[in-house]
Amino acid sequence: MSTRTILLADDEPHITHIVAHKLAKMGIDTIVAEDGEIAYQMAVEHQPDAIVTDLQMPYMSGIELADKLSQHATLSKVPVILLTARGYAVADQAAEMPNIRQILSKPFSTRELIEHLLGFLDEDENRKASA
Repeated sequence: MSTRTILLADDEPHITHIVAHKLAKMGIDTIVAEDGEIAYQMAVEHQPDAIVTDLQMPYMSGIELADKLSQHATLSKVPVILLTARGYAVADQAAEMPNIRQILSKPFSTRELIEHLLGFLDEDENRKASA
């Protein structure tokens, strides 16, 4: 399996640091953005295999980021995991967006987040192998 890349977008550095550290130990590259606008630019530049984004960020929310990604030719199918302290409030909006594959409420389990990411990466690898 080739090296995989995850984009982490959250304005809370302690969250991105912990998740990036755990992913690095597994051999998965991470790119970190502290707001939605930078996250979108980095996604376009680096073409990550999956994206983890916080709902509430400066300049562009996680929902707005997912929406903008869903309209991009090469990023529309990249799975997005949305982190939120208000899971119940965004479920309806997120359900309308096919690229938001999971919503995790804060505080979240890093183990659960990584399990979801690995599942998405495995699905993508299997899809590419069968194509």
